[in-house]
Amino acid sequence: MDSHSRFDTARLRLDPLLPGDAAALFAYRGDDAVARYQGWKPASVADAEAFIAGQGAVPFGTPDAWCQLAVRELASGALLGDLGVHFPATTDDAIEFGVSLRPTAQGNGYAREAMAAMLGQAFGAWGYRRCVGSVDPRNEASIALLRSLGFRQEAHHVESYLFRGEWVDDVIYAMLAREWTGPG
Repeated sequence: MDSHSRFDTARLRLDPLLPGDAAALFAYRGDDAVARYQGWKPASVADAEAFIAGQGAVPFGTPDAWCQLAVRELASGALLGDLGVHFPATTDDAIEFGVSLRPTAQGNGYAREAMAAMLGQAFGAWGYRRCVGSVDPRNEASIALLRSLGFRQEAHHVESYLFRGEWVDDVIYAMLAREWTGPG
């Protein structure tokens, strides 16, 4: 895998974030509603620029790294959101994805389409056997997304980590390659 990875779906293009994406990235990632369950919230456009620059220094597919892809409208190239991929040290370990969309892009099936494309890659060409999702149980939209893709709940850890000064629960969803039936 390389830093110039691009994945197209029927409506989307997943590719590296570009310096010109910083203002749009800040606009939705800095939104309190979007950032509510996210580990990273930029404080400024400069933070978004630094994040994008940092991503450019990490080749796509680097073991034990989070690599972020832009989620763009295929026809226009407009930035709709981003999708993070955590590549584990080996394909014997679980790969993990996280997706964030700007508010005007939510509710259109884009997150599901992007995640389905990445699951197809993960269980196909990349050769992973397991994918996991870690979700705050109050994040009903993310839970619905994971369930719609065929993930099953494996654990519910009560007040298991300190997040922005609050002890929060963590629900773990997972899927094995043999359970993946495609985007359906």
